[in-house]
Amino acid sequence: MELQPLIDDVREQLLTAAENSGEESREAAERMTATIDSALRLALLEAVSGAAAEITVDLAPGSAEVRLRGRDPEFAVTLPSDQAPPQEPIAVPAPAVVGDTDDTGTARITLRLSESLKTRVEDAAGREGLSVNAWLVRVLTAATDTTATHAPPPATSGQSFTGWVR
Repeated sequence: MELQPLIDDVREQLLTAAENSGEESREAAERMTATIDSALRLALLEAVSGAAAEITVDLAPGSAEVRLRGRDPEFAVTLPSDQAPPQEPIAVPAPAVVGDTDDTGTARITLRLSESLKTRVEDAAGREGLSVNAWLVRVLTAATDTTATHAPPPATSGQSFTGWVR
C-alpha cells in the first residue's frame, strides 16, 4: 500500500485551500508541507495498524499484520491451518490491574525479539490456536497475576535445595 499518493493529495488540498486566502497563507502552507509528510505518514500507519488489529480479532485464530517494506505498509494475512482440527475459541482473560477502573482501553507497545524467539512465540501461539498477540496477552497476564499462588517445586534430599525465593 503506497502512502505517498495519499500524503501528496492532502498536501495539494492544503495548498489549494491556502491559495484562496492570499499570498501569505500560501507561503505558510508551503512551509508546513515540508514537515507534514512525517506526521501524515505516522497517522496513516497508526490507522492501518489499528484496522489490522480489529481484523485479527475477527480472523482468530488467524491474524492480519502490518509490515513495513521501506516506508510503505503491507498487509500479511495468516489464515487458520486447514489441517488442524477446528477448535473452540479460547477466551483470553483481560489483564487485571489492582485499582484500574478503565477495563475497556488497550495500550500498544513495541516489542523487539530475535528472529529465533519470534519463531518460537509464533509456534507456541499456533499450537494453542491463538494469534501471537492473544498468546502474548495470556502469557503476560499469567506472569503478572499477583493473585496467583505459585506452588514451590518439591524439595530434594541432600545438600541441594529447590524452591521459590522472594
